[in-house]
Amino acid sequence: MKRLIPTIALIASLGFASTAMAADYPTTEPVGGETFGHSVTHIGDNIYVFRWWVYRNFFIVTDEGVIATDPMNPKAAQLLKQEIEQITDKPIRYVLYSHNHHDHISGGIELDGDGVEFVGHENIAKELIDHPNPTLPAPDITFTDNYTVELGGRRVELEYYGPNHGESLVIMRLPEEKIIFVVDIVTPRRVAFRIMPDFWPDEWVRTLKEIEATDYDYVISGHGPETEPAIEPAIVVTEQREYIEDLMAAVKSAMDAGTHSPDKLQQTVKLPKYENWRAYDDWLPMNVERIWAFYHMGW
Repeated sequence: MKRLIPTIALIASLGFASTAMAADYPTTEPVGGETFGHSVTHIGDNIYVFRWWVYRNFFIVTDEGVIATDPMNPKAAQLLKQEIEQITDKPIRYVLYSHNHHDHISGGIELDGDGVEFVGHENIAKELIDHPNPTLPAPDITFTDNYTVELGGRRVELEYYGPNHGESLVIMRLPEEKIIFVVDIVTPRRVAFRIMPDFWPDEWVRTLKEIEATDYDYVISGHGPETEPAIEPAIVVTEQREYIEDLMAAVKSAMDAGTHSPDKLQQTVKLPKYENWRAYDDWLPMNVERIWAFYHMGW
């Protein structure tokens, strides 16, 4: 196993390698009040976690070039590129897409250039035909189930678990370091996003169970505010699965007992175990309505 900073507490205590503010962005986001700041955290062995607002990705610096992931949006990608150039003079060789959603990958155009290859699941290419975006280069390399990127003695494995959050989401695995990068289906200590757009709750649970059965010790999540660690222990995957399972069980129990109005369910279904999680008060009612639709409409 390659050398990593040994404990999550130590990682959190080291602070960020660099921090800056995007000058031409507003200073606050209307939803949630978080700042648009960005930061870079070196978690060990030339692996870096980049944060812009509440979005996260990672990049690896090797002797032969850089492996970058999810370029987010053009402004964030510009900042990401600047941070990489402060760390190394090696070129970006690969940009890895986690899935098709534009809020995670639409900055690809800023990282494009000679010798850069974009990698993503084959369904991303299909989805871009229906929903093109000029800031989002189509993948040069696509795959059906799994694909391994190797550069400068480093490996990143892209694993497809089927539909869960859309139909193109992949998990990125650093097998030697026992780290996984998980976007959208694991956000530590936060309830599910609003109405859970493009999520299939049952497939979400299935996917998390399958991930739990694999070999990893650490998780980098695709979302997280500045106040949260850049890398988390493996248990956050289990905690996310348990939240979805508890949510589904609570809604189904209430419906089986005769409550079929989504408005009433939003008012009555509570999950006290998670009341300290982020967005609990604001988003739990929307999570409840999404699960009502799953049981009531089969959607």
